[in-house]
Amino acid sequence: MLLFSHPVLGGASELAFLKEPNDVIAVRDRPLMLDCQVEGEGPISVTWRRNGVPVPTGPKASVLANGTLLIKSFQKRKESNETDAGEYDCAAQNHYGMLISRKARVQLASLPKFHIHPESKSVDEGGVARLTCQVNGIPEASISWEKNRTAVNTDDNRYTILPTGILQITGVRRTDSGVYRCVATNIANTRYSHEAQLTVTGKRSLAAPRIYKEPVILSGPQNLTITVHQTAILECIATGNPRPIVSWSRLDGRSIGVEGIQVLGTGNLMISDANLQHSGVYVCSANRPGTRMRRTALGRLVVQAPPEFLQWPQSVSRPAGSSAVFTCMAQGVPEPHLIWLKNGKILTPGDNVKLTNNNSTLAVTRITTEDEAIYQCIAENSAGTNQASARLALTQSTELPEAPQDLTATALSPTALQLSWVQPAPEVTDGIIGYVLHIRMLGEPDSRELQEAVSKTTFQHEFTTLEPATTYSIYLKAYSPLGASQQSSTVVATTLGGVPSSPSFFTKVLNKTAMQVFWELPSKSGKVEGFKLSYREVPQPNFQGQEAFPGHINTHTISHLEPAAVYEIQLVAYNGNGDGTANKRLVSLAETGTSAKTSGQSPCNCKQDDEGSMTGIVVGIHTGMACILFCVLFLMFGYRRR
Repeated sequence: MLLFSHPVLGGASELAFLKEPNDVIAVRDRPLMLDCQVEGEGPISVTWRRNGVPVPTGPKASVLANGTLLIKSFQKRKESNETDAGEYDCAAQNHYGMLISRKARVQLASLPKFHIHPESKSVDEGGVARLTCQVNGIPEASISWEKNRTAVNTDDNRYTILPTGILQITGVRRTDSGVYRCVATNIANTRYSHEAQLTVTGKRSLAAPRIYKEPVILSGPQNLTITVHQTAILECIATGNPRPIVSWSRLDGRSIGVEGIQVLGTGNLMISDANLQHSGVYVCSANRPGTRMRRTALGRLVVQAPPEFLQWPQSVSRPAGSSAVFTCMAQGVPEPHLIWLKNGKILTPGDNVKLTNNNSTLAVTRITTEDEAIYQCIAENSAGTNQASARLALTQSTELPEAPQDLTATALSPTALQLSWVQPAPEVTDGIIGYVLHIRMLGEPDSRELQEAVSKTTFQHEFTTLEPATTYSIYLKAYSPLGASQQSSTVVATTLGGVPSSPSFFTKVLNKTAMQVFWELPSKSGKVEGFKLSYREVPQPNFQGQEAFPGHINTHTISHLEPAAVYEIQLVAYNGNGDGTANKRLVSLAETGTSAKTSGQSPCNCKQDDEGSMTGIVVGIHTGMACILFCVLFLMFGYRRR
């Protein structure tokens, strides 16, 4: 870690990067330097990470006075597969917060063996020969060709060498016969491919008639993805008799243009300094001269662009309790993905921190000292990364209004509540520009909160169009030109319309002295303010141990009961209008591990059941006698009719 004091440049007290590390290709056993220059109020500490892990400083690596990382001898060990390659970033920190640079990709220069070698082939005299080789070098290798161990004469316009490792020979002659091989070179090494024999066959007499051959595209354009400002080469080589004419067009009908466009050999298209407008499907056409006969081949070119910011977050100062919004918009191809950091760590949304609009908008509400930090917007896509930062500072002001006092709520109807609060002293009212009431159904998240602004001269307000028999949570803030006060005490109020229905509940006997009670919560928030749970040992007449629970709790364990006793459990749901109907059930602690569910009915009364049974027997006898009498009458009438 490097610790240094840096002068404030241009009056800026925040952190900002003057230089960030760039992608680089390192050479084995040679030194490597990565830039990281920062401005801001000192002291500033600079540390480095590789693949998210701190880079240890010592004999191998050190951080220079300007924040640059120096790796004295870049290494890759074959036996342990350890390497200094990876993604590097630097972190700068002062007392305002921490800033993370863009990630720089560091690769080790290499040139492995060819993975595609040229193959021997025979070509008719006057035809077209195509030899190819491929090698994956870092950086991309420069490829040349040799014939009989001597460099191919590129002054002969019949020879075309493409950077991708392709050799094209048009109008092949007997003298083109020989042994060919690829030579690949970069800063890491030089490689030679296998050799391939090119044989030229046939001999055409000047007096012999020319044999007609339809146009054939030997090799057409391949799909290609590049980054802006790179060079794209789309191959197209054709043969036929007479020799076909190769032309290019775009499938969408747009003009290819002329700036940066060049034809290599007899038909290969090269686009230099590519931009986003060059993306598209390209069509190579091989036309027989003087006719409309042609052959076509298609290839898609995709030009990617690293992220660029259209709008970046701006530093702000806000008083405690107020809100701040940071906006970050970036463009690129493909569409960049946005993530946010807070003091160098991934930002996790919470109750007062929200990310919306595909992470392009960061909102921090009810600001406290914990929210004071440096926030970074990181834009990433497959073409690169970019970062922008802003600082959120907390304004220490004594001129913010005090929190409103004595907020009360009264139910007016099934759909309306009236809120009122104490009028502050005149000297306080002069500094207030208005009030904001915050309301949500009890149990709903903060994101569902509704807000209504109220004039500074108003000290009561009615909420209308509310839900009947629903409980709401409400608080109030006062605002001055500098920001918001702390929130008032929260009040809970219920609209008129009745009490909650009887709740269903389950019981589970845990052991001979304990049971667990579960109950079902309403499907909609605000319908219950809380629950009251009580119990009594049978045959004791009075319930005991009543406990109240908020509306989001749905379980409780009752312990220290009498062993193997029978208890009656009672559960009541309540709101601001009162208690609902109680639900009861009997539970025997002797039945360990059993569970049961109530249906909202009171337990049975044994005496009532005895009386009901006797009545049922009498009714059954009368019904049986009536049935017998009906059958006798039916038989008598049937006999008379016969």
